[in-house]
Amino acid sequence: MAAVGTWSFSQPAVDRLRSLITSGCHATDAVEEAMAGWLKMTQIKFHPSVEMENDPETGRHIVGRGGFPNSEGVLECDAAIMQGTAGKFGAVAALRGIGTPIRVARKVMDRSPHSLLVGDGAAIFAREQGFSIEPNDSMLSVHSTKAYEEYLENRQKASGHDTLGLIALDKMGNITVGVSTSGAPFKSPGRVGDSPIPGSGLYAEHMVGAAAATGDGDRIMCYCPSFQIVQLMKQGSSPNEACCAVLKDIRRRTFPEKCFELGLIALNMKGEVGAASTVEFPYVFWDMENDSVEIRVQLPPSNKNE
Repeated sequence: MAAVGTWSFSQPAVDRLRSLITSGCHATDAVEEAMAGWLKMTQIKFHPSVEMENDPETGRHIVGRGGFPNSEGVLECDAAIMQGTAGKFGAVAALRGIGTPIRVARKVMDRSPHSLLVGDGAAIFAREQGFSIEPNDSMLSVHSTKAYEEYLENRQKASGHDTLGLIALDKMGNITVGVSTSGAPFKSPGRVGDSPIPGSGLYAEHMVGAAAATGDGDRIMCYCPSFQIVQLMKQGSSPNEACCAVLKDIRRRTFPEKCFELGLIALNMKGEVGAASTVEFPYVFWDMENDSVEIRVQLPPSNKNE
């Protein structure tokens, strides 16, 4: 049993994964509940009646309700979930009006003949599955609204490419990965990054492991890093070796000094974790041996080590 999450802000979600997995929950259910639950926490945090609007961390996470809107001021979210079992994948992209898109992605995986639904089609499906589509104003926070107003004034886009990515390995040997993001701040309407694309933002294979990516999604999807990491683990590499090898190859192909923001995490069926990044990258890890949720920091490689 083990779990890992991208960025330090995933700590509450990983702690929730620990509780769910140790109680016997299936990895897929655990990822959905931990991620949607975390998003609910964020929803409360962003609510105007709660005096946490000016928290410097708020709005930085670029996940779900309260994330940055697109260039037209509309919040569009991407999310995906993938089991190690072949063919078990579901995703939504450019989904409007729902603060927990991972739940809709799960419904796509379980109840749709398709694997990826986008835009209006994703919203129609969500409504058919019992989700309420909220007005855009209720999806924005004070912070993200202010950031959008500043964007309209100076047309300077906010920095940051965070994604909430979670991987869980349960008692029965099931492994599942899920990702969720509101995407690049002030992106073009309809823009989709790497997160909901299998092989790019996430990938899982039974008896091998799973991986997830975070960073500049427009660049990440050109390299399919999550798929490559799982394939290297399938060939015998440890999660850390696989992450580092994929990162090294990407840096070689883009030139180290010009490489984009990228963070990678991986977990194998032994409960071993790995990570690699082009920036300082805190991630959160738990396994049954230590039984403690800890934040680890992955540093970018130096050019001297290339």
